Amino acid sequence: MAISDLILGAKSSLTPSELADADALVREARWNQTTADWRVFIAHGHLYTAQTGAGRIVATTATLPFGGRFAWISMVLVTGDYRRQGLATQLLRLAMADLAIDRLVPVLDATPDGRPVYRKLGFQDCWGFQRLVRQERWPAPPVMISDVTPDLALRSITDADWHALCAYDAAAFGAERSAVLNGLRGRLPPAELIAERNGRIAGFSLGRDGGLASHIGPLIADDDMVACALAGRALDAIDGRVFVDLADAKTDLRSFLDGCGFAVARPFTRMAFGSSARFDDEARTFAVAGPEYG
Repeated sequence: MAISDLILGAKSSLTPSELADADALVREARWNQTTADWRVFIAHGHLYTAQTGAGRIVATTATLPFGGRFAWISMVLVTGDYRRQGLATQLLRLAMADLAIDRLVPVLDATPDGRPVYRKLGFQDCWGFQRLVRQERWPAPPVMISDVTPDLALRSITDADWHALCAYDAAAFGAERSAVLNGLRGRLPPAELIAERNGRIAGFSLGRDGGLASHIGPLIADDDMVACALAGRALDAIDGRVFVDLADAKTDLRSFLDGCGFAVARPFTRMAFGSSARFDDEARTFAVAGPEYG
């Protein structure tokens, strides 16, 4: 179908029928997001849509600004009848034009199919990660924390931890993103863990429910042992299918997750507009929050 009659623009809210259209795009693409994820973009970011004259949403792009430095671009979705006509690129350019006004660097996570498209638009490769999937619950290999570092403790995150946890995350992620992290809280309680060493944060994990699987991430940690301990504790308490978006460089955690029954589902490339420099702390970034959140 032709796209010339579609209405393209930014939206500050979605009606129930429009939200149903957005959810339908996710299901058609077999992505993992739920209504709760769309609400994060509406509350804290910007949503760009293409609609028919009857008001049906047939394509989307979303942005999330972080700390006045950069902004995530994601949720680039087009329903089947309107694909391969440049609609996604049009919405992407709208989003990028607004980010340029705000002087925010566009960043995104590209699939292998999307990567050459984004390179033509001026995005450069920064680093890679892979989506790993566990189809069913396996016993996690034991992580003998007390035998290695008796000063390390793992426990559930509390409200009293939140301010310090968000500061720890900001230093690792490269920008403050407490609003997004708040949007994840309560969605997968077994993954909401904090690691402490001598009374200071040594790592944490969050997670969320999804349409296809539970998703553990972000997972930020001082070292491999802390990361494996956090992942193992969470996985022991989560049934069913689980996604982890793991940085390629984290081979120790990859070996641990292999032992938990994970396999590669698909690779991603993190890309930034006009630069290959990364914003985050490579050493502490183990698993990302997801391609939609960074």
